[in-house]
This record gives sequence, structure tokens and C-alpha cells, in this order.
Amino acid sequence: MRLGVLDQSPIPEGSGVGDALRNSIDLARRVDQLGYMRYWLAEHHGAASLACASPEAIIGPVAAATDNLRVGSGGVMLPHYSALKVAETFNMLNGLYPGRIDLGIGRAPGTSGRVAHLLQRDRRYATQDDFLEQMEELRSWFANERSDVPIRFESPEIWLLGSSDQSAIWAAELGLPYAFADFINPGGAPFAAWYRRQFVPSKTLGAPRQIVAVSAICADTDEEALRLSSSVRMVLLKLFRGGSVAVPTVAKAEEFLRAEGMPADLLPVGRRLITGGPARVRRALEAVVEEYAADEVLIVTITHDHEARCRSYELIAREFALI
Repeated sequence: MRLGVLDQSPIPEGSGVGDALRNSIDLARRVDQLGYMRYWLAEHHGAASLACASPEAIIGPVAAATDNLRVGSGGVMLPHYSALKVAETFNMLNGLYPGRIDLGIGRAPGTSGRVAHLLQRDRRYATQDDFLEQMEELRSWFANERSDVPIRFESPEIWLLGSSDQSAIWAAELGLPYAFADFINPGGAPFAAWYRRQFVPSKTLGAPRQIVAVSAICADTDEEALRLSSSVRMVLLKLFRGGSVAVPTVAKAEEFLRAEGMPADLLPVGRRLITGGPARVRRALEAVVEEYAADEVLIVTITHDHEARCRSYELIAREFALI
């Protein structure tokens, strides 16, 4: 199984944005040595728990710190930007690190509606929903089909990201590789199947390719992994209720979850979070990959302790014999 990382650059309570981003670079170095294939950085805005508001700003440092990883965005939230600006940025990155850069594109705002509005340059009007037109323009720049600017574009590997049926429809119609966020919506297998059935070959891709991104925490024992997961469970519950907090310590999160009156492994409702020792996590990841018929899996891991997060990826790599 091909394994990669989707890094949301979590901010542990007591740390800052710089600490979180330095942790991302450190984690990338480690997973590069562990044999992971791909390292994507997510875009979020206005979040106390997640540091990366600009994947393109950290892709370069991560690529520079590693040797073998494909490094990219998971993803750039295209409605916030002009297609030309995104194309120029990733043309630069691809020029610096040829053959190693991925451009994952998302439609979601990566934030609340209020913050999405603040991100607009012109706030007099609602953002126009023209994502498909933006995608077509972006692809036309990389295909060098336009003469508006005297630039020769070299294309990164472009992926369409999503957590709904609409993204599957567009990925199939456009002949793009597709990455589904199971960690947001664990009911995406039917969308993935639709994508494979309806895929239309394009100039850049002759057959469907698919990634599934899954939330997982691995530790030496099942009990320790469940304990470590308390932190991200609290973050998600706060988020669902309109709050945003830095990733809390395990002790603080356990106290919070006890007050919820439900077993921790059932929270938050509607999310899939795999936890356990190496063998248990492997079985669960393999089951998700089979469910989606995916070619690759990207693993999202959020813990308060950076070393615990690194250890989780190490244990998974060893269980899958990447090293």
C-alpha cells in the first residue's frame, strides 16, 4: 500500500504558529526517511488549532528539507484566489523541485463563512460560485493554451480534492485524479465508485487515480492510542459547536470528554478516527482502502505532543514494512 501524509500543521496548546510549522518540517524529514511517498499540507483560515493558512508558503521549505517525498497542497482553496496567481506560484515551486510538486485543489473555504467573507478583497458582494470555470482556466495555464502572459508553465501533478459527490462528478468529467477526505465524510465510498465508473480520460490522465485521506493515531498499545486521540476529539467537538481552540493536552481533553457522557471512541459523532496499536491500525487502514478501491492513503494525525505524532507515523511505516 502506498502511504502518504496529510499535514494540517496542528498548533499544540502552549505553542505558536512558528512552532507548528517547524514541527511540520521536522515531521516531513522523518517520514521521508521512513519511506512515505507523498506529503500534502492543508489550507485553513482563522483556526486556533491549525497553523497553515498558505500551503504554498510551506511547500518550498518542506521540499527543501526532504529528498524523496512528493510535496503538495491538500489543498489550495481555489475560490479565494485567481487561477493565474495559483498557476504562477506552483510553476515556481515546480521549477525549484521538478517532478516532486503536487497541486491539490479544493472548493471548500477551509474556514467559517464569516472568515471566508473577510478573505474576500471585495466584500460588497457574495463570492461568485464559478469553481468549474476557475478549474478550466487553471488547467489552461498549465497546458500553455493561453497567450495572455509570456510565461511557459510546467505543470505539477494536479489533483481535485473533495468530501462530497460534487467533487467526484467534476473529477470524473475533467479526467483528474481524485482525493477524497474520509476524515471529514466517512460515507464517501459511493462517490469514489461513481468517479471510477464515470471517469472520462483526459490529455493528462488515461485512467482513474484515487487517494483516500484518513484520520489515524497509532501507539504501542490500543489504550495509549485512544488516550492520545482525546486531544483531537476535543478540538473537533469544539469546532462543531462554533469554537476554535489550540490542540489541548491529553489530560485537559480527557476531562472535557468525560463531561460529554459518551465513550471517547464514539466522539465526535459522524467522524471516522482510527486508533490503536500497529496491527489494529493496519487492518483498519486496509479496510478503508478496500472500501474506496483507492490507490493510495494519506494519513492525518493530530496529537498534542509532536513526538507522539511522529511516533504514530513511524509505527505505521514499520507495520507496513516501508522501512
